[in-house]
Amino acid sequence: MPELPEVETIKNDLAPEVKGCRFVAVAFLCPQMVRRPSPDELHQRLIGQTVQEVTRRGKYLIFRLHSGEALLLHLRMSGSLLLKLSPAEPNSYTRAIFNLGNGLELHFCDRRKLGTIELVRDEAEVTAKLGPEPLDPGLTTEVLSQRLSRRRAPIKAVLCDQAFLAGIGNMYADEALFAARIHPLKPARALSEEEIERLHQAIAEVLEAAIGNRGATISNYSDAHGQPGVHQFFFSVAHRGGEPCPVCGTAIQRIPIRNRGTYFCPNCQNK
Repeated sequence: MPELPEVETIKNDLAPEVKGCRFVAVAFLCPQMVRRPSPDELHQRLIGQTVQEVTRRGKYLIFRLHSGEALLLHLRMSGSLLLKLSPAEPNSYTRAIFNLGNGLELHFCDRRKLGTIELVRDEAEVTAKLGPEPLDPGLTTEVLSQRLSRRRAPIKAVLCDQAFLAGIGNMYADEALFAARIHPLKPARALSEEEIERLHQAIAEVLEAAIGNRGATISNYSDAHGQPGVHQFFFSVAHRGGEPCPVCGTAIQRIPIRNRGTYFCPNCQNK
C-alpha cells in the first residue's frame, strides 16, 4: 500500500503541473470507486472547476478547488495516479480519467479496485478522523508520549492506526521500530520515555529518507510519471524476512500483528 512517502512523492510531482488547471471531462471506468456523491453528481460538480492547490493529508491526495470544494483520492492497496499527455490510451487497470484541458490527463489506475474518489464541500468531512501528521512540528516527543500513554495495543498496531498518526503504514512502522530498537509487540503505553524519544526521532528520519528516495516500490507503486521508487533498497527490516540484520546479523523474523505481516530483528529489538 502506498504510504505517506509515496503519496507525498505523487503530490510533489503533481502540484506544479496541475495547479491552475481546469477539469473539462471525467470518465469513471469503475463507478463503484466513487464513494460520494454519485458518479453523475460528482461529474456535474467537478466539470469547470479549477485546481487551486494539491496537497496531502495522511494517505489522501487532495485537490482543493476554486469553489472551496475538495476532490480526495485514496490509492488504497494498489492504486496509482499517473499524469499523461492527452489523449492517452488507458491501460487495463485504469479506473478513472480526469481531463485537465491543457493537454494533460490524470489516470487513476488500480488493479484491485479498492481506491476511492470523493468530492466534498469540506475536506474535514473525510480528514477529521485522522490523527496528527508524523512530520508536523507540533507532534513533539511530549505529545507523542501523551498519546501513547492511552493505548494498550502493540506499538506496531498503534503506529498503523490512522486515527493515531496519519500516513504511517506497515513498511514504515517496521522501519521506525527497528531504528528505535523497540519490539513491535510491546504495548504502546509501556514504552519508556527514552524509547519514545528514540521512536519520535526514528519516525521523522525514516519518513524523510523515504521521501528523498521517492518512496518504495514493493509491487506496483509508481510516481506520477510512472517511475518506481528506490527506497526499498534501503530497508533495514521491512520485507526482508530471513535475511541478516544489517546491524547484528541475526535473521530478520516475520510475525503477524493484527493481521499485518511484521518484520523485526529479535536481537536488536529484544522484547
